Amino acid sequence: MTRVATGLDVFRETHWKRVRGARLGILCNQASVDRRLKPVADVVAEVLPGCLRALFGPQHGHGGEDQDNMVETEHGWDSRFKIPVYSLYAEQREPLPDMLAEIDILVVDLQDVGTRVYTFASTMLGCLRAAARAGKGVLVLDRPNPLGGRVVEGNLLREELFSFVGPYRLPMRHGLTMGELALLFNDVFRIEADLNVVRMEGWERDMLWEDTGLRWVMPSPNMPHPETARVYPGQVLWEGTNTSEGRGTCRPFEIFGAPFLDPERVLARLPAEATRGVLLQPFSFRPTFHKWVDRLCRGFLMHVLDPRVFQPYFTSVAILSVVAQEAEGAFAWRDPPYEYEFETLPIDLILGDTGLRKDMGRGADLLEIRKGWEEEEGEFIRWRESYLLYP
Repeated sequence: MTRVATGLDVFRETHWKRVRGARLGILCNQASVDRRLKPVADVVAEVLPGCLRALFGPQHGHGGEDQDNMVETEHGWDSRFKIPVYSLYAEQREPLPDMLAEIDILVVDLQDVGTRVYTFASTMLGCLRAAARAGKGVLVLDRPNPLGGRVVEGNLLREELFSFVGPYRLPMRHGLTMGELALLFNDVFRIEADLNVVRMEGWERDMLWEDTGLRWVMPSPNMPHPETARVYPGQVLWEGTNTSEGRGTCRPFEIFGAPFLDPERVLARLPAEATRGVLLQPFSFRPTFHKWVDRLCRGFLMHVLDPRVFQPYFTSVAILSVVAQEAEGAFAWRDPPYEYEFETLPIDLILGDTGLRKDMGRGADLLEIRKGWEEEEGEFIRWRESYLLYP
């Protein structure tokens, strides 16, 4: 099996010498570990003793302890290193000047999941902006995109729907690493941050997570397995509805459903193209928290049979379209707020196109819907070329 060295592994071996003497802050969480599972803060303290001055945590907290959207994390204190731990998922979602005052370089080491709506990319964007204003450097320690870096999927986000779950015109499955996203953001938003990326070694764009030889450490409470990340580009859509996305079960996003859902009728109406590479097993469950807590829900357990054929976004768009029509009267779009947007429907923020929601509601042809974003996918693949670190 191929052994990939993450940006942190490369930093530990060689790159630390380039920042010797600088005061460092680190944006990280429990998944920010090297190949030996040593946390990034420990690695930095080992190779650069006395240089670590602050820690920063994204959504769900520095330790990944907080559930769900808009569950804010308080600032804290690291008693081992005797430094502050600043939350970037609270009243503010980017560092304030006083948080950066004691550092020279902000290190970003976060494991992304390759989906536009995952908020770590937006948090990094806020850090780039704040660091540029404060005259601080930014060093991104790159990590694999668990979905690979070759395939993209989905419509491009419309500018009027830019938000914390979609800061730029990206498809739902973007095929970029955090380092590549940082370069893209710094350019398109003309941030002019003093940005450097520590590249991985051994990673290739067609690699899935299991090809990397790395252990999976859940980057957020409801991302327990690489398989969760694999279905997430589509299954995150249920967050914009009153259907359970499986929070409160042992397999969030792979399990989904509601008391009003009829699995057999849904399966009967799905086109064969929507189930390529995946098996939808009818499944019953009772969520222990979140939507429909303690209520018997009927739905599916999603089994990905061929990840290189599976189209997570199209599959879930197709299922959602059928459910919205089959369960009319019981099914509903979730009301705001969602990720600090208080007026726009959450499903529109997630889909990135209000027209797509309307098409699904009226039963538009699913294959025609997909054809509508295929041209955008090709456009994006060509456009992103200049930001790729791993051609």
